[in-house]
Amino acid sequence: MTHVDTFDRAHSSEHATSMTAAYREGFVGGTLAALTIVIWFLIIDVINGRPFYTPTVLGTALFQGGKGLESPATLTPTFDMVVVFTWIHFLVFGLIGGAAARMLAVAENRPNFGFGVVLLFVIFECGFVAAATGVEAKVLRSIAWPAIAAGNLLAATVMASYFQRRHRHMSIRP
Repeated sequence: MTHVDTFDRAHSSEHATSMTAAYREGFVGGTLAALTIVIWFLIIDVINGRPFYTPTVLGTALFQGGKGLESPATLTPTFDMVVVFTWIHFLVFGLIGGAAARMLAVAENRPNFGFGVVLLFVIFECGFVAAATGVEAKVLRSIAWPAIAAGNLLAATVMASYFQRRHRHMSIRP
């Protein structure tokens, strides 16, 4: 075994460890954001006297093509729908957090890339708004638009705050 082989293995191992740490960080950030939205809508649903209504409506739109949303006021939350939608919700946010953490890990060594991360975040938020308005009108009538926007903003703030604490010394340049 040559010195180059030893260096390559050590470098590979170090890279794999840093990637694992980045994805772990992303999973935590994504989970915190998802949990923020879950708690936000649970509070809103409880205040409105309909616990678990929001995940039921979103799950119905996603998994049943909106069948049953003709009269959303009569929609009864089911344990299965709430659990399945919530699981998918956490999975998606874990993936988003993982991607964000990976991009931040790259941006630590390339400050210009950090601006791209910020720009991607803005595009992602705009994409969410566009996707939400493109969703079946029944869903938007069932869940108040300001509540959706506020929940999304809260989740983004929580995730960004978590990442900011983890990357205090990162600089971003345009």
